[in-house]
Order: sequence, then structure tokens, then C-alpha cells
Amino acid sequence: MEAILRREIIVNKTACRVFGVVVFILLTALGGFVRIPLPFTPVPITLQTFFVLLAGAFLGRNLGMLAQGIYLFLSVAGFGLTSGYFIGFVVAAFFTGSLVRYTGKNFFLTFGIFCLADLALLLCGTLWLKLCFSYSFSQLLMMGVVPFIPGDILKAFAATVVYQRLSDRAKKVF
Repeated sequence: MEAILRREIIVNKTACRVFGVVVFILLTALGGFVRIPLPFTPVPITLQTFFVLLAGAFLGRNLGMLAQGIYLFLSVAGFGLTSGYFIGFVVAAFFTGSLVRYTGKNFFLTFGIFCLADLALLLCGTLWLKLCFSYSFSQLLMMGVVPFIPGDILKAFAATVVYQRLSDRAKKVF
């Protein structure tokens, strides 16, 4: 009986990959509803970056980038001050998916890659803010990067824990 319960049915890899892309599009969208507005920046803290990092890690660079690219496309109607961060979602998923496969089971390397991917995401968002405002570099950093560092480190840590625990299983599915 236990062997039956442990067995999973995977119809085909393509269906699993499509399902994975759709799931990460939905999770990224839902992560946007978990938001903490900050009074000194037009950009809120959200849970989206957690799912962006995991999309790249679990789906790989191409499918992770595809999931975030579709999310970006679907959010085009809402282009505004946070659009650079949405572009950064695509960059971060690609970066994560490209490098995380080389970390093996090394927690600190995985965490470091997640942090660097998140930094790339923040920089994309800050560059977009530069296009929207004529603020100085230090003002832009205080608006688009610095407020998000503590929360993004926590999200990168949590994403690393989730990835480390589920990566072997995900490799079989995706």
C-alpha cells in the first residue's frame, strides 16, 4: 500500500512544464496581493520576488523566464512606477535558473545566487524609477533598493530553504 501512495503519475514532461509555468505565473500574481506600502517610495514590498526566485530555480532559466515574461505581458495594462521591477522579474528568473543548477546542495551558494538575482531585480526597478523621476542616484537607491534589502534577504533565505528541500523532487518532474 505504501508503494502505491509514494508513486506519482506523471503523464508527460511537457504537461508538467506547462503546468509549472502556469503555477508560477499565478503564484507571482497572488504574491502581489501580499503588499506592504511604504510612505517614502511608490513601490510596495510584496511577496512576488519569493516566487520569481523559485520560478527560475525550479523551472530553469528558459521556463522561469517564460513564466515571468508572460506575467510581465499580462501586467502591461498596469504599466506604472513598478514596471521596472516586473522587467527585473524576467532578469532574476533567468539569472537564477542559469546559475542555481551549479550549486548542488550548497545552501550558501544557492542563497548567494538568490540574493544576486534579487539585486539585479532591484536594479532594474531602480533604473525604471530613474526614467520616471529626475532624482539623484542616492535618492533612487533610498527609494528603490535600500528599503527592500531586509525583506528580500528574508525572502531569498526562505526561497533557499524551499528550493533545497524540494529540488531533488522537482528535477524528476520538470
